[in-house]
Amino acid sequence: MAAIDVEQLVTDIKGAVNAIINKDIAAVKGFSDRQLRAIVVQAKLVAEGIATGEITEETREFFLDGIENMTDNFLATLKGLFQVTVEKLWNAVVGVVWGAINSAIGVTTGLVLPVPTKE
Repeated sequence: MAAIDVEQLVTDIKGAVNAIINKDIAAVKGFSDRQLRAIVVQAKLVAEGIATGEITEETREFFLDGIENMTDNFLATLKGLFQVTVEKLWNAVVGVVWGAINSAIGVTTGLVLPVPTKE
């Protein structure tokens, strides 16, 4: 039976985790920048409209609700993106660990354990 090299396995897990985090953080950053800019521009337009009277007391809540909805949607999307990232991380860590276990036991037993997935 081949032994599991603890330090190598830790390094392999860190590599798998970092690859996912670096890729997903770049995607989230781009999405966040665009969405936050849109929220800020909308807030600026609403503030200007209120200040100039173009947005009246009767329509003010409509425009402010729109900004709230934009913010809620942005945060709900971020939550979903982070949940997907956590699932990818779980799958990556389990994949690396099961790979090490299968390498260690497969040589002498011929046994291959199925890798669990989290969906």
